[in-house]
Amino acid sequence: MARTPDTALIEDLERARLALDPIKRQLLAALREPGSASTLARQLGLPRQKLGYHLRALEAAGLVRVVEERPRRGFIERVLVARAGTFVLDPALLSDADRAVDAQDRFAARHLVQAASTVVREVTRMQGAAEEAGQRLLTFTIEADIGFAQPQDFEDFTAALARSVAALAERYAPGEGRRRYHLVMAAHPAVAATPDRPVN
Repeated sequence: MARTPDTALIEDLERARLALDPIKRQLLAALREPGSASTLARQLGLPRQKLGYHLRALEAAGLVRVVEERPRRGFIERVLVARAGTFVLDPALLSDADRAVDAQDRFAARHLVQAASTVVREVTRMQGAAEEAGQRLLTFTIEADIGFAQPQDFEDFTAALARSVAALAERYAPGEGRRRYHLVMAAHPAVAATPDRPVN
């Protein structure tokens, strides 16, 4: 049986609506492991006929696939599995894509949101392709908490960071024989501490 990818991107609004339906969400979560309408009915406590309708819709949308068909007392039991362990919605589905943002305005929150959306979309696509090819997608993430006493500290920090990154970018500029990477660096106000996300 083919390996189920860890992640898959949903770029179509209708498929997104299906995936967000409460019962279909339950089915997609349960079908991280192969199952049939009968086994899912027992697991979720729902009528098999009702689940059959939802499973057919998920299959038609390409969110689940058949992995086995086996005879069962007068009918064929179809075993299905989700196309991915986790589905990621393309942020562009819910954004105002036509609203322009000045790419040079590095202090615009909207520009940061658009850059983050692009990272979500492109990395999820590449991750899925790498998994299908049996390869590892090489990425890196750096996170740190920093603090500023006054607005000028923020300005000084971003200027120093820009100089450092520009020097490194020049040293590792794309060229023939080099694999191209896209670097995104961002900062935003830290959210308040919560029990599951304490302040460092």
